[in-house]
Amino acid sequence: MHRAGIDVTKRHLRYHPEEKVLLDGTTETIYIPREKGIDLRLALDVVHMARTNQFNVALIFSQDQDLAEIVPEVRGIATDANRWIHLACAFPDSPTATSKRGINETEWIPLDETLYNANLDLRDYRPSDW
Repeated sequence: MHRAGIDVTKRHLRYHPEEKVLLDGTTETIYIPREKGIDLRLALDVVHMARTNQFNVALIFSQDQDLAEIVPEVRGIATDANRWIHLACAFPDSPTATSKRGINETEWIPLDETLYNANLDLRDYRPSDW
């Protein structure tokens, strides 16, 4: 992947048990996969790339409000370097979406379901030994 210009950061999933009540009233323990550290990695990458003048526009595909903390940092970098940097976030939007908000202090770009589905990348970028 690296030769194709794609940097892959691996993070192992952690599985957290959750009790679910079934239709018949019984309970079952299911294990929900959760990634950890990807938002921090993304934030560090955006700040590093802003600092090293690698972009003028960052389009972040997330609604994670934790990422709002990079906004003042990137704006400070732009001010210090006397350059223009724009931050935007794209996110799926539909009548059933639970959140209609992007990352605070960025431009919000809602993606309707048709556009979102048309641009899904279904390739598995994980190495075969993962």
